[in-house]
Amino acid sequence: MKILTGNDLKSGAVVWWDGEGWSVHLADAVDAGDEGEAIMAREEAARRVNVPYAIAAELTADGPRPAHIKDRVRALGPTVRPDLTLKPKDPAALDWVI
Repeated sequence: MKILTGNDLKSGAVVWWDGEGWSVHLADAVDAGDEGEAIMAREEAARRVNVPYAIAAELTADGPRPAHIKDRVRALGPTVRPDLTLKPKDPAALDWVI
């Protein structure tokens, strides 16, 4: 599965393509399929997202899980302040980055 991520231009937040727009919650991400490149080009041109890119992910019972550690860290938020992380649905998500 390929999911799309980038940064929101207004807030700078890490965002994930949910099929209709951008969400700060990784659990909302959907498989972009063959439309990924077109979606990213359109959304970046509309200035809704900065430097979007597609990443590999696996679908789990709790939603998508990025394949690469970098994107797992981006999904959770600051590693130096766990109290500021987005509280993902996956209770084991904090184990992703260890």
